[in-house]
Amino acid sequence: MLRSMYAGISGMKGFQAKLDTIGNNIANVNTYGFKKGRVTFQDMMSQTVTSAQGPIQGANGDNVRGGVNPSQVGLGSQIGSIDTIHTQGNRQTTNRPLDLAIEGDGMFVLAEGTPAAGIDTTAKNVALQDVNLSFTRAGNFYLDDDGAIVNAEGKYVIGETDTGTAGVITIPEDAQSFSIQSDGTVNYVNNQGELAVAGQIRLAQFSNPSGLQKIGGNSFQLTENAGVFTTGAEGQLDNLNDLLVAGQGGTGQMVSGALEMSNVDLAESFTEMIVAQRGFQANTRIITTSDEILQELVNLKR
Repeated sequence: MLRSMYAGISGMKGFQAKLDTIGNNIANVNTYGFKKGRVTFQDMMSQTVTSAQGPIQGANGDNVRGGVNPSQVGLGSQIGSIDTIHTQGNRQTTNRPLDLAIEGDGMFVLAEGTPAAGIDTTAKNVALQDVNLSFTRAGNFYLDDDGAIVNAEGKYVIGETDTGTAGVITIPEDAQSFSIQSDGTVNYVNNQGELAVAGQIRLAQFSNPSGLQKIGGNSFQLTENAGVFTTGAEGQLDNLNDLLVAGQGGTGQMVSGALEMSNVDLAESFTEMIVAQRGFQANTRIITTSDEILQELVNLKR
């Protein structure tokens, strides 16, 4: 069979994956904190028809024939990588005190308990190595029945509590009002009209944020290639010292009353979609042409 037919099939598969990625980007154009994907291609191993040869020397050491370059036939393309692009998204003002946007590279830290170790919001402190941690750029947070700050899925936002430990930040039920500062400090006015501190939202930063794995719900999961920016062991978050204060180490300041939008550019996405569509059509034409050549070969005996 013709090699061009299999090359066309590999090209169709690659452009189909690219169209799937572009479609997902466009579907999440209004998703808070979403980071777009990008597909890159690489060529497959080429079949060598003739190998390269160096110059041939005669008896006296002079070249009697020059070198020959290799002759190779490519066998198609394949997906090189599907990257997550962690560029800053546009900021949308909401004027809601529990909506937070990050102007920098940091990420909010979320936690949910495991069957073996739940989260006691009364004690507030949380052992980070005993809970499931995830990370997000979507700062649309809420208060649950206990007054704890959670995300839309009920995962707890982790930071420094009023007891100085890593854990869940809880605003008392009798608080008259509250506000969140640019460094993540959560202030509230108690029932006596006095200003008090409920805690401080901390951030995590990664040397390779593209190494994080998407798990849905605007959240990312830690992998061995993410490179946690931590004062402790690489790839681990064990205690409060491993989390950064907003503005420290390039994590960025928090902006209350605003949300970070998706970093998807519709104009760019539509352009890439057209290119991928034409590439897919061109590869189908390769298969059609190869089929016509095979038909001519079959009909040679007529």
